[in-house]
Amino acid sequence: MNASTLLLAGIAAGVGVIGVLLSRASPRLTFVLWALVLFFVPVWLGVTVGFFWSAITLLTLVAVVTSISDIRLNGIDLIMAVFALMAAVLFALKAATLAATVIALLEWVLPYVWGRLVLARLNRSFVTRVLAAVAVAAAVFGLVEFATGTNVFVMLPSMSGDLYATWGTLQVRADRLRVEGAWGHSIALGAGLAMSSAFVVAARWPVAVRLIALGLLAGATVTTISRIGMLTLVFTVVLAVLLLPGLDRAMRWSVAALTVLGALVVIPFVGTIFSEAGDEAGGSADYRTGLFSLVSQVQVFGGAGDWTGRTVGGEYLGAYAKSIDNAFLVFALRFGWIPSLLLLAALVAVGLSILRPGKASPPAIAVAAQLPAIFAVALITQAGSYLWFLVGLAVAWWQSDDGDDQEARPSLVSMSRTNADSVFASRR
Repeated sequence: MNASTLLLAGIAAGVGVIGVLLSRASPRLTFVLWALVLFFVPVWLGVTVGFFWSAITLLTLVAVVTSISDIRLNGIDLIMAVFALMAAVLFALKAATLAATVIALLEWVLPYVWGRLVLARLNRSFVTRVLAAVAVAAAVFGLVEFATGTNVFVMLPSMSGDLYATWGTLQVRADRLRVEGAWGHSIALGAGLAMSSAFVVAARWPVAVRLIALGLLAGATVTTISRIGMLTLVFTVVLAVLLLPGLDRAMRWSVAALTVLGALVVIPFVGTIFSEAGDEAGGSADYRTGLFSLVSQVQVFGGAGDWTGRTVGGEYLGAYAKSIDNAFLVFALRFGWIPSLLLLAALVAVGLSILRPGKASPPAIAVAAQLPAIFAVALITQAGSYLWFLVGLAVAWWQSDDGDDQEARPSLVSMSRTNADSVFASRR
């Protein structure tokens, strides 16, 4: 290792230490930066340390390390811990690949942990406002992308050739650009905007501002030309309007009117696009149906192995090797039925929590609206990290008793909850 390499490594280490210290000192800045990276930094930007760490994964790790807090564990935490242990054991037994294990631990479990910790140092209303505002900014960028036909994010230099080759190309449907922003795929952006709409509805902004924000999110989601994105956006908004506690009547009726008006404008536009797309759009739907031929390859524990050269019932399975648009099936093919059912149980438990009277929260509503989608899309790029972060955030929301107008106390692992309450009682 030459002197220049050592110098660069030293500078990088110094910057990392400073970043960790700032993150610990300023939880608000950490969360804002994390949200901005989530929505505006593509997955092909990052660093290679052993393997490639995308910017959002690296920042999530820093956020977790600097936010370690004394939290009450529950059943969903146990489910996620058991899944993480199973994934590690399966990898050790060579029953799961390194790539699958890294994705599971860093893109699913790690964001879940971050979601569980974030309310230990921040209040609900701040988290809600930040996610709503950053999503609206991303929607504006998406509308500009659609209007200009230019995606500035694909112009950014690639730090991972494989990831850029996969996600750095633009999609077209019926000769129209499918907007994807920094998310690498139109479906991922559509899912991200749909999940964020719950926070826009819940944000403590004037009704007019929230309606404009929802209009921007809806417009950008339509420009992704993703059926799943548009449907889950509608599901999310409807559930938020019906179930969020404390939502004023003016907002409920205004959103209902906006939804009807938007449908009158959007449905003919979308219908025209899919009609022009013809076989391409129909083939996309048929492809998802054909994926069920892979079910026979799933093991009870462990990955399915190399099934790409097999044929089942005349169906050549190698046709699905490049992409599997069914997140639950991906779980099962990588880790087996039992670990995958654990993940599904965590998602369903959070989704069903919105049925508790007066207890529905924006993250739980966002997760609930995505439940049908996990059987029709894969958790690609940032969409998977965002979904699992919201699962963790929904669990933290149940346990948060700090009130929406006061900052959560920064309790440390070394403190007992009783001591932490007494030390920080003056802030409550």
